[in-house]
Amino acid sequence: MITPQYKEEVATPATFAGYGGGHAALTGSKLKLYRVLDRLFLSWAEQWHAQEYRFPAVLPARELNKIGYFKSFPQHMTLPVGLAADHDNLSEFTAHEPLDADGAVRLTHCAPAKDVLTPAACYHFYVNFQNDVLNAARFVTTKATCFRQEARYTPLHRQWSFSMREVVCLGTAAEVTQYLEAFRRTLERFFHSIDLPIKWETATDPFFNPQNNPKYILQKLDPVKTEMVFEGELAIGSVNFHRNYFGEAFRISRAGEDAFSGCVAFGLDRWVYAFLKRFGDREDRWPNLKNWE
Repeated sequence: MITPQYKEEVATPATFAGYGGGHAALTGSKLKLYRVLDRLFLSWAEQWHAQEYRFPAVLPARELNKIGYFKSFPQHMTLPVGLAADHDNLSEFTAHEPLDADGAVRLTHCAPAKDVLTPAACYHFYVNFQNDVLNAARFVTTKATCFRQEARYTPLHRQWSFSMREVVCLGTAAEVTQYLEAFRRTLERFFHSIDLPIKWETATDPFFNPQNNPKYILQKLDPVKTEMVFEGELAIGSVNFHRNYFGEAFRISRAGEDAFSGCVAFGLDRWVYAFLKRFGDREDRWPNLKNWE
């Protein structure tokens, strides 16, 4: 596993337990806020009768390779690595000090890395539904702990491991675009009602070497990703139209053609950050979200 070079920064709002290295822990009112927000997102998913799924922490590398993940996002990849199980290799590992002076594990020979820690929650759906023939639009949701290595980390703001709730639609192009437009209208009314300063900004995925990646160039020419940006500084979620890219890659069909797909993604840690910065740490000052469930 590659150890990223990062600069640890101090979180702006409130205090919480930080593990360092791009990981954070929540407790008390902050954990309560995390749960309240996810309950809100799940209630929006239920309005679409979205079926909820719980997936494992990893995705098969062979499946991610179908969408060119390794060439597009190698800088974010995190691999679950284990030692090769033969006796000589394990004996060599245990014969020496397990950590070096920087606290890194002194790895001997490793077993083949055939899985990747989840980089985006919605990927699981396309793997799970491959070869399916959809008789109607399919709405699904899941929450996942996602892993993306970054050049620097700030707790609740930019992390190596973070929580993502996604609500996904698979169907025809019309079904998916209607879903995304309706969900965006719900979000716009919500942001206005609680006075959360959000602007919608067109964005692209963080491709490696983007100028030489045709997927990046296509996204620039025909934008498919719109981010919810808090106070001009932080994207706390996004609305994404995938066209029929995943339907084609995983042979998912709808109405005799490759299925289209789109998702609304919520970065839970970042939503906690935005709420704490906007409304403070006291629960009695948080907006009442039950009216929106």
